[in-house]
Amino acid sequence: MFDAALRPYLDRVVDPVGHWFAARGISASMVTVFGFACGLAAVGSVVMGMMLAAFVLILLNRLCDGLDGAIARATNPTDFGGFLDIVFDFIFYAMIPFGFALYDAANTLAACFLILSFFGTAVSFLAFAVMAERRGLSSRDRGVKSLYYLGGLTEGGETIILLLAMTVTPQWFVYYAYVFGVLCWLTAGSRILEAGKLLR
Repeated sequence: MFDAALRPYLDRVVDPVGHWFAARGISASMVTVFGFACGLAAVGSVVMGMMLAAFVLILLNRLCDGLDGAIARATNPTDFGGFLDIVFDFIFYAMIPFGFALYDAANTLAACFLILSFFGTAVSFLAFAVMAERRGLSSRDRGVKSLYYLGGLTEGGETIILLLAMTVTPQWFVYYAYVFGVLCWLTAGSRILEAGKLLR
């Protein structure tokens, strides 16, 4: 919801760091893979109840997600890099609720609902991106991206806040999952309506 508004400010901070890493031969894909490894470690930390470690690792994952794009912009973005970035993002988003289900069986139903809701937002996002590519549509609202980013109530910023909040107050996981899940379905619905306007 607020990703587009924050993007210019984030780019001013992240882009110089991306240039610094690029100048030292660190590729965007290397950072993407490292970030995903941090995400896997975050899931393990959640399962073991090490919520502070999970908090830090989730932050590292998201920092890498911003940094790999900055490095790509400083060098030569590739289609495979963009593909890898988005695939790892969506897997990461689903892994954290799965970790909470393993941490406490009482979270299982809520975790399933949230993962299903993430699936709804992912499909609406990616399906529109495919159709936008076919029609030559583009948008720079969220910076230079490898595919069309159609917004909504639950974008990257909101999801980061959600995942971090879960590690700070894990006893509220069920409430977070159901509320955010409903917002995800509202996002998917709004994207379907927007797609109806732009693709007909």
